[in-house]
Amino acid sequence: MSVTVHPSAVVERGAELGDGVRVGPWCHIASRVSIGEGTVLEAFVSVHGGVTIGRDCRIHEYTAVGGDPQDHGYRGEESWVRIGDDNVIRENVTINRATGEGCETVVGNGCFIMDGVHLAHNVRLGDHVTLANKVGLSGFVTVGDHTVFGGMSGVHQFVRVGSHCMIGGLYRVTKDVPPYTLASGEPLRLAGLNVVGLRRAGFSSEVRRALRALYRKLYRRDRLFSESLREALADRDACIPEVRAVLDFYEGSRRGVTFWGRTADESDGDRSPEGVRH
Repeated sequence: MSVTVHPSAVVERGAELGDGVRVGPWCHIASRVSIGEGTVLEAFVSVHGGVTIGRDCRIHEYTAVGGDPQDHGYRGEESWVRIGDDNVIRENVTINRATGEGCETVVGNGCFIMDGVHLAHNVRLGDHVTLANKVGLSGFVTVGDHTVFGGMSGVHQFVRVGSHCMIGGLYRVTKDVPPYTLASGEPLRLAGLNVVGLRRAGFSSEVRRALRALYRKLYRRDRLFSESLREALADRDACIPEVRAVLDFYEGSRRGVTFWGRTADESDGDRSPEGVRH
């Protein structure tokens, strides 16, 4: 296959286009851009300098990738956007370069980024993340693999969202969301284990039971969360990897962690703790 560039598109000298790349009408690709094999850019896509895009991605109309970070601290330093393979990026998405010399904004592999999403500077998405329409991720947000965001949700800067989470639409995320959970409400609260997502991802019933038991242990009516976490961390080495991942996530939190709702239902007939003392 050969590279196909529409006559109205502009590809600056120094841009590298892999075999089978298609560049649609009125696109602009700057120098210091690398686009992998089989990737398609529809009409009016802008790719600024300092961007690497992987193989077999599809980027739709009016998307802008690699613009300067919207950050008062940016001083023109060289930074990057790195996008993996097999991503679908729909219309009107903006993905900004990072703040900080040599730093990156990163999108993993197999992500589905829908209309009007904004990824700010230094955001890091894992693999197979789904962001529905108009989601906004502020600077330095980190999202784990296989996590799903409902439309028009917004995430505060420096927040971490764990793997295999599901965030409801229209909500603000101002604290870290631990792995394998559902979150919704205003203010945002955990609403249970993401059982459907875990089943689809192939997690066994034994792993789901272990995760459910951990969260019940952490969030009890009769003791402070900090005490429960300290006790669970003491037993971390004996836990299965998925449980250790949750404990490591809590231990690494800097903004604080989203807590359980008072009456939220868990899947499979379970209920999250009520009246938890945080």
